[in-house]
Amino acid sequence: MKEHSFLSRVRKILPDLHPAELKLGELVCDFTGEIASYSASELANLAEVSNATVTRFVRRLGYTSYEEARRHARLEKDSGSRLYLNTSKVEAPHSPNVYAQSDIKNIERTIEDLEEADIEALSNTLLTAKKVSLIGFRVGAPLAQYLQWQLLQVIENTVMLPSSGQTLGENLAALTSEDVVILFGLRRRVSQFDTLLEVISQSNAKLVLISDESLSAYSKADWHFRCSTLSSEPLFSHVGVMSLLNLITNRTIEAAGEQGRKRLASIECLNELLGEL
Repeated sequence: MKEHSFLSRVRKILPDLHPAELKLGELVCDFTGEIASYSASELANLAEVSNATVTRFVRRLGYTSYEEARRHARLEKDSGSRLYLNTSKVEAPHSPNVYAQSDIKNIERTIEDLEEADIEALSNTLLTAKKVSLIGFRVGAPLAQYLQWQLLQVIENTVMLPSSGQTLGENLAALTSEDVVILFGLRRRVSQFDTLLEVISQSNAKLVLISDESLSAYSKADWHFRCSTLSSEPLFSHVGVMSLLNLITNRTIEAAGEQGRKRLASIECLNELLGEL
């Protein structure tokens, strides 16, 4: 059986950690090289948690001791992984190539967990839906708007929620089993996010949840895509999310067939007639 990497162990338990352990886990994810370089006490001081928290954390990862965890991390660091080159004590390198390599890793991690059958089923469901509604907050808002703009090429009734001047409740009240809701759940999530998930689930509409890796698999979603957003810099990377959206939209346009091509042709004719582009 293939041994899970140190970092994959950390990512897996993140959603279930208590606040102090979560603080430590997020530090390790952002600056993975720290655990390979520091003692347990030094890491505790860096994360501003207790030594006991570090001990509980490594045990939850499946190690018998901090030293065992550090040896595993050192082996991966010696393998040349770029993730272990970043530390909180040293200014992160700003070479464009370093950013590119980090983003490539996020794309690979996002796409490698996808099943082709899930993308096919989602594309067909989107095309046959009565209405496709997209909801995104904070960084999820522009990503939702981008997806809505792309799907609009072949799906006429594609809308952003809430509609201008309306509340979410006024829009969600009309959901039926013939509708699809695409909800973005990227950190940091708004306070009403969990309640919103439940409301959509109870509406019987098909739910597509697009989140980062910190959100546990949501069993009530018809599709839950967890994207890698790791970064050594202050801001999370969302190139993995964009790669997923690119895959969904292109496959949906392909699946639309002749009907989709007719709508695209009609749009282009009107653009030309109106001189908008």
